[in-house]
Amino acid sequence: MIGVFDSGIGGLSILQALRAELPQQDFVYIADSGHAPYGERDDAHVIARSRILTQHLRAAHRIEALVIACNTATAAAIRLLRAEHPDLPIVGVEPALKPALALSRTRRIGVMATRGTLASAKFKALRDALAGQAEFICQPCDGLADAIEHSAGAGDDITDATDLIAHCARHTRAMGPFGVKAGEIDTLVLGCTHYPFVQAQLRELLGPQVRFVATGEPVARQTRRLLQAARRLAPGQGAADTGRILLRTTGEPAALQAAARRWLQLQATAELLFI
Repeated sequence: MIGVFDSGIGGLSILQALRAELPQQDFVYIADSGHAPYGERDDAHVIARSRILTQHLRAAHRIEALVIACNTATAAAIRLLRAEHPDLPIVGVEPALKPALALSRTRRIGVMATRGTLASAKFKALRDALAGQAEFICQPCDGLADAIEHSAGAGDDITDATDLIAHCARHTRAMGPFGVKAGEIDTLVLGCTHYPFVQAQLRELLGPQVRFVATGEPVARQTRRLLQAARRLAPGQGAADTGRILLRTTGEPAALQAAARRWLQLQATAELLFI
């Protein structure tokens, strides 16, 4: 069993990549929607929730590995969690600046993320390490992750949600011109696990030439490597059988179920957690 948690439904984009990479593995996913949004809360709140969720996953589900499917929680809490659980393989996520750097030709790269992620020491270190190689245009996307959560919870058609389109338009407009000419942003990092779910809206706004970079596939590959190194990989990889998926939430179970059904084609019942 692999534990996965996020502040809400955004981490389903990571779970989708994990299932593709590790189809025989069992997963338990926690959406901490009752205590979201993480990206607009202080570090103390995010660290406290991350510790509670990790302890629950270990005690209740005996997880063999943990994936923190949230950029904000990774930045705030992964170092502490690794210190407190040295026997547990832990994988985090971070904005994919390095992969974006390999793709960009104009050397102007946009980064959409939460305010908490962009303000973190972890992100600053990552950005500083790449200083001089490209210009990173960082945009705190206040309200976007929350709008995606509410749209999914209401059962809206996310491709036509006016509020989401307005959020995407406002934040991309603030970043400056996009395109493939000198001085334009040609690569956009989706630095929150929620944002891949509005990629269609972003594509409509920015055109076909701008490249998008997310983190799901690299996280899934790293999880496989850690499980193999620890000899905790489920047997029978490549077989037809697939592992179990358990859905848990501190928010509204119907919202998580609807999102999992829409984006992962997963028919599963979400259970309410009181933690």
